[in-house]
Amino acid sequence: MGVNPSEPSGPLRMARPESVEDQIRRHERENRAELLRRESDLQSSLSPFRVGSVPYLNAAPLTRGLEDQIEFLPPSELGAKLRRDELDAALVSVTEVLLNDRYDILDGIAVASLGEVKSVFLAHRGPIGEATEIFCDRASLTSVCLLRVLLAEMHLEPEFKPLAGYTLDPMPDYVLLIGNPAIDFLRRPHDHAIWDLGVAWLELTGLPFVYAVWALRRGIENLNLRKRLREAQRFGMQTLDSLIRELPDYDYEFRKDYLGWHIHYHLGSDEKRGLTRFAELLKKHRLGPVYPHSFVA
Repeated sequence: MGVNPSEPSGPLRMARPESVEDQIRRHERENRAELLRRESDLQSSLSPFRVGSVPYLNAAPLTRGLEDQIEFLPPSELGAKLRRDELDAALVSVTEVLLNDRYDILDGIAVASLGEVKSVFLAHRGPIGEATEIFCDRASLTSVCLLRVLLAEMHLEPEFKPLAGYTLDPMPDYVLLIGNPAIDFLRRPHDHAIWDLGVAWLELTGLPFVYAVWALRRGIENLNLRKRLREAQRFGMQTLDSLIRELPDYDYEFRKDYLGWHIHYHLGSDEKRGLTRFAELLKKHRLGPVYPHSFVA
């Protein structure tokens, strides 16, 4: 008698139930595959646009997947390249946008803090009210202008001088530090007190402070560029935990605290109010011609 090939030749064997550990490993593999797919989609996506960003830890979530397509420069150099039309967009100090009537701000995205920021501060050995000169890193005009505003609101006008370098020993009695060099300073022994400018701004205004935004050069069609920058921000936010684990800068606990708590990346109504208040105070204290700022979706 022949055997019907459609009928089983023996008892059915049930698949082994998937253990919890196997489920976790499977989900991790699927998540990694999805991350790689999304990262691959972002690669080469900025062409033909020329894009720049600051080389600081706090910018990493906004440029994830785009790193090989972006020129990383200090804030002042990015601003100079934008003004020379050598870049089409850049993640720049917000003052670059407020003092130059050449750019639109990509709506919804920013580098901001509500209170302590940890990477923008005045390190001081004496009382702030006794400062006659302050040495500053001029890489970020926003940080310099923010400190000038905060001091002017206290009726203080010390002289600002350029900082020769971050390796000075000893450091000046009053020095404005920003970005990764500021973090480096905090993490090594020093005898300065720290005046965090994010805290000082919150105490003055009750609002978040916006440090950087995507500035878009006017006069070019950039719909696809805006789309890609938004995709990179979403990718960075959705994978922030893994990004914090992967980044080489500093230790894990610091990265988690800094990127997960002190910095935020949305530009909402409160951030826009803070931006407007900063522009008003720049005008009040005559810190440059301040232009109306505009947002594009």
